[in-house]
Amino acid sequence: MANNYDLIKSAIINKQHICATYNGYYREMCPHALGKKGIIEQALFYQFGGESSSGTIVPGSPNNWRCIPVNGLENVIVKSGSWYTANNHSTPSKCIDIIDVEVAY
Repeated sequence: MANNYDLIKSAIINKQHICATYNGYYREMCPHALGKKGIIEQALFYQFGGESSSGTIVPGSPNNWRCIPVNGLENVIVKSGSWYTANNHSTPSKCIDIIDVEVAY
């Protein structure tokens, strides 16, 4: 069984989305970048569905960017489907110091 990091990396390379639970909220997200912030493995996601502590998810909103520690994700499932992003693609450097993989546009 693959670990969360490898699942997210594969999803970025293949432009797939993931479904996972983070902080007790079910989330549907498209991963855009993966790497490390210090020693913490983190990913930059665009959340397009599910729930969030930030409130209702509005598809297409520029406010749906999420920087999430990889080890905080539970029940990660990779799925094929439409790719979601926003025009204000967040700068990964705020979320990730060393980028391992980033989505190709």
